[in-house]
Amino acid sequence: MTEFPKKKVLIAFTGSMELGGVERSLLGLLDSFDYDKYDVDLFLYGHHGPLFDLINEKVNLLPEVKELAYLRESLISKLKHRCYYSAYLRVIDELIKHFHEIDFDKTRAKVLRKTAPNLDGHYDLALGFFRPFEFISEKVDADIKLGWIHTDYSTEENNIAVLKSDYGKVDYIVAVSEQCKKAFTGMFPEYENNTVVIENILSKQYIQNQSYAFTVENEMPDIGIKLLSIGRYCTAKNFDNVPEICSKLLGKGLDVYWYIIGFGSDEQLIKDKIKQFGMEDRVILLGKKDNPYPYIAACDYYIQPSRYEGKAVTVREAQMLAKPVMITNYATSLSQLEDGVDGIIVPMDNIGCADGIARLINNKKLTEELITNCKSRDYSNSEEIAKIESIIQTGKHNDL
Repeated sequence: MTEFPKKKVLIAFTGSMELGGVERSLLGLLDSFDYDKYDVDLFLYGHHGPLFDLINEKVNLLPEVKELAYLRESLISKLKHRCYYSAYLRVIDELIKHFHEIDFDKTRAKVLRKTAPNLDGHYDLALGFFRPFEFISEKVDADIKLGWIHTDYSTEENNIAVLKSDYGKVDYIVAVSEQCKKAFTGMFPEYENNTVVIENILSKQYIQNQSYAFTVENEMPDIGIKLLSIGRYCTAKNFDNVPEICSKLLGKGLDVYWYIIGFGSDEQLIKDKIKQFGMEDRVILLGKKDNPYPYIAACDYYIQPSRYEGKAVTVREAQMLAKPVMITNYATSLSQLEDGVDGIIVPMDNIGCADGIARLINNKKLTEELITNCKSRDYSNSEEIAKIESIIQTGKHNDL
């Protein structure tokens, strides 16, 4: 029997392994490859972060480039880790931005072009898991190049020229949901024919095992109705409106405690809103957690109150742990769950959101149906790896 040589795959990620949905979906993708058939190299900008040690041991991790390791982090972090070129450009940008608009992606690209190596050898597939895509387009020799979309670009301010240029650097564009694809191709119809959907891949066994790693009774005591949200403290996640929504739930006579796991630039804003609505004892910021799954297992309801999403990984993780889920009706919400079957979509405004949450909490029968339906469904999307294999083997996606 003839033994075929392994196909060579490169995955590039322009960040470190922080506690984000993109990072966890990267772990799921790396775990899904058949390493008897594929050699997978990972060019990871930063070899740090709480999820770094979870990278599949069969992956060949390429050397770290110091100037790229903290490219997306603060000036203080850059200086602390002696990333002086990147720090110098950041200072220049901060000075110039007072006079005209700055495109920080151009600065990052400048650092990459100066410091990143040209990779030796040839790849069957090069995959850019996050923008920008200069590395795979300029530093890598590959038959096919893919670039990922993790967000709904129609719901946020974007530099259209930069996006068009960036996605023009790859052969195929991968959206994590049909709605993300629709939003993107609505903006760029010229990319319709080379945009495909490959959903995030997650490991059910890993998530379930991690959910038993420790107990959280000290942080989430068994009192009242425990609501949980997870995400970066940023505009997209809408956590600044949680204190007002929570106050309205209390006004409806519901004994709720709303816990939020995450970190980010909006932390002080959220704290100010907690104080404004007198929710100090009811909205609890748990901060950054290396393992969020015991907290998901301990909650009564998981809520994603986002203003916009690509496809929230945390929602699928909560469904994998059979939690009744509620999400706001952001543009891509219908791609996230089946409303009334394995979750509930509630209005975006604070009054409507509170009303929707209260209706589900008060409907014990529907709550149990959501739990039962989540238990019966497979949210891992493990079959999605076949789409990548199809592109590697045939040079195109079957749907194209």
